[in-house]
Amino acid sequence: MASVAVCSGSFDPVTLGHMDIIRRGANIFDTVYVCVLNNSSKNSLFSVDERCALLKEVTKDIPNVTVESSQGLLIDYARSKNANAILRGLRAVSDFEYEMQITSMNRVLDDKIETFFMMTNNQYSFLSSSIVKEVAKYNGDISDLVPPCVEEALKEKFNKAE
Repeated sequence: MASVAVCSGSFDPVTLGHMDIIRRGANIFDTVYVCVLNNSSKNSLFSVDERCALLKEVTKDIPNVTVESSQGLLIDYARSKNANAILRGLRAVSDFEYEMQITSMNRVLDDKIETFFMMTNNQYSFLSSSIVKEVAKYNGDISDLVPPCVEEALKEKFNKAE
C-alpha cells in the first residue's frame, strides 16, 4: 500500500520552516498533499488561491507533492485522498498541547489515519508566518525565512498597503 500523507496549514505565507517539513515528509511518504486550510479565526494576508500558487511555486521541484485547498474538516480531506497519515510540524513544546488536542479529535473521527509529528529544524524553531508578516511589514530582512518568491509577494502586499 502506498503511503499518503496530508500536510495542512494556513501557510499565510509559506516559510522555510514549512518547507523543511514538506521536503522531509516527501522523503518519507510516497505522496504528500499540502492542503491550504482557510482558518476563519485568522485574518489572512494572502487569499487561499494566492497561498496555493506560492506553495505550488516553491514545491514544483518535489515530484511527489501536490498542493490543494480545502474548506472542511482536515480528516474529511485526508479520507478523500486515501491518506493514511497526517503530517504535522512541531517547533516547540508549546505547539504540542494544541496539536495533541487536534490529533485526539482526528482519531475520534477516523482511527485509521495516523498523525506523525516531525520536529522542525532547529534553525526554524522560532519561525511563524505571523512573525514573518510582522518583519516584512516594516521592511525587515526576511530573505533567510521564506523562499524568494514569497519574499517578493510579501513586498508587493505591503507596498500596496502604503
